[in-house]
Amino acid sequence: MVHLQDYLTCCDMELLEEVLGILLKESGLSIGVAESCTGGLIAARLTDVPGSSDYFKGGVVAYSNDLKKSLLGVPLSILDRYGAVSEETAIAMAEGARERIKSNLGLAVTGIAGPGGGTPAKPKGLVYISLASDDGTLCREYRFSGERPAVRQSTVNAALSMVRQYLLSRS
Repeated sequence: MVHLQDYLTCCDMELLEEVLGILLKESGLSIGVAESCTGGLIAARLTDVPGSSDYFKGGVVAYSNDLKKSLLGVPLSILDRYGAVSEETAIAMAEGARERIKSNLGLAVTGIAGPGGGTPAKPKGLVYISLASDDGTLCREYRFSGERPAVRQSTVNAALSMVRQYLLSRS
């Protein structure tokens, strides 16, 4: 059964990042991010909220595989076997962010925003979003349409929504 609340991000003129701030404060949890295709947009949205230093620990923008490996601890074997844009890499990024930033939650995104870089197997708009927590790590695959700015904004919204859904499921 599909529930409408799974698709709503906020109401009453609240911004999603403000809702997340409230939920993170209420839960006493902190978050760290690892971003590739969004280039820091998630961190920017989270820190747009006054008081975000109460729950936002920091983030890493790791476009290159070298930085994914050195800063986030993504194993070279994963990058070589599955590539930078894969479920396996997103999971390793989220777990690496959580561990290295020392946050309760690790949120990671990796994908192909376009206009180039896509292949038939991994087309433009393919994005993996992963969330690591004490409860385990989940990862979702998305196929966003539109040009680069639209893919990046859709990724940010989906990532923040994933965190929101996780926090709501805990209450």
